[in-house]
Amino acid sequence: MKQKVFWVLLLALGLRIGAALSVHTFLESADRDFLIEGDAAGYWELGQKLAAGEEYSIYTPPRRAMRMPGYPLFLAASIRLGGIQLLPVRLLQACAGTAACWMVYLLGTSLIDARAGLLASFLAAVSPTFVGFSPLILSETLFAATLLVSLILMAKLAAGWPLLGSENPEAGNREAAADATLPDRRLWLALGTGVAVAAACYVRPSWLLTAPLFCVTHLLMTWTGRRHNATGSTGAVMQAKALECVFVIGGLAAALAPWTIRNSQVIGHAIPTTLWVGPSLYDGLHPGATGDSDMRFFENDNLLATMTEYEMDHEYRRRSWEFVRENPGRAIQLGLIKAGRLWKPWPNADQFREWWLCLIVAAFFLPTVGFALFAAVRRRGDVRCLLLTVGPVIYFTAIHSVFVGSLRYRLPAEYPLLILSAAGCLAAYDWFQRRPMTSTMPAFESGEPS
Repeated sequence: MKQKVFWVLLLALGLRIGAALSVHTFLESADRDFLIEGDAAGYWELGQKLAAGEEYSIYTPPRRAMRMPGYPLFLAASIRLGGIQLLPVRLLQACAGTAACWMVYLLGTSLIDARAGLLASFLAAVSPTFVGFSPLILSETLFAATLLVSLILMAKLAAGWPLLGSENPEAGNREAAADATLPDRRLWLALGTGVAVAAACYVRPSWLLTAPLFCVTHLLMTWTGRRHNATGSTGAVMQAKALECVFVIGGLAAALAPWTIRNSQVIGHAIPTTLWVGPSLYDGLHPGATGDSDMRFFENDNLLATMTEYEMDHEYRRRSWEFVRENPGRAIQLGLIKAGRLWKPWPNADQFREWWLCLIVAAFFLPTVGFALFAAVRRRGDVRCLLLTVGPVIYFTAIHSVFVGSLRYRLPAEYPLLILSAAGCLAAYDWFQRRPMTSTMPAFESGEPS
């Protein structure tokens, strides 16, 4: 199995290096730096400033808490290693994308088995959108890799969750029995889970709420399992799980503390994420909103001419919720439009609307989603598996139904979903292999009279 995983990862790396070289050559011939402008240019500027040891801010007047520093630090590391060149970044992101495929294998093996993990890793390796986005100067690939690390640790922490609908409701992963005798190990695991969630938040802050949501589910599933357990003290077990949840949240808070303290010193407010939530929210909830991103209002309003960055953020939040209160029907309609844009089988952006590109993306996306739905129905009692594979899909759909919707924002959720796709493919294959063959033998060969 290890040899097979090696070849899958080698394939993933080869495809991503090829994509990096192709994108870089195309952009150089077009005398451009970025395929998707805007966010890419901002990230690149922040990365250069970090590499040069300059103030972490962008634009005039300066926005000091507009972006989390995780991806700019990644860019700064590339600049330190390879200079102010974009090709080294693209190649480094090819490695990050390959690492994400490996994480898919580890998560799939933990949730189902090595066979499903291997196939899921292969699907991630050849996914057209994963390969195509890996060389772009955007945070999605790195975010997916860090997100998957946190999911792997959550899977280990949730190893003892019961299987709902099973004749033995306590039936869960056998890892739980070993971990039950090692409470210190589980506390370290819980702490690491919180730190891993924070690492993903340093790339994109939208992952922040997963830690408390996981903790609530962890307590609920433990309580559900203990109702059917006649031995041991339920109260003691629940206290142990509550302590694990405290360590998850503690790890998250400790890891985000440096950024929070920095913001307190620089902008005068202890903000654990960014001050770009308000404008992003207003981008999706204002009278002219369409579901797509259009930040021209920010320059037209020019609130930073009279407000601090903190005041600007809160003003846009106020305007957004005022729009929702005054136009609830339109807000719901926009939410549906944004969800549709998020999960559209082909790209939304005009520069990616070539018929052949749409066909390639849809031809991969639709079957994998179909197999994932099939597997989700078959494994409907396995809350642990569904939470860590379908959960990110629901989570990001809810978030981007409020903000704005685009294919790129669903990519991190597609990585774990491919584990269910692999499980569905394998279940269909096994059924096909086991199905009885209809006899086509002539009558006289079966001993019957001719």
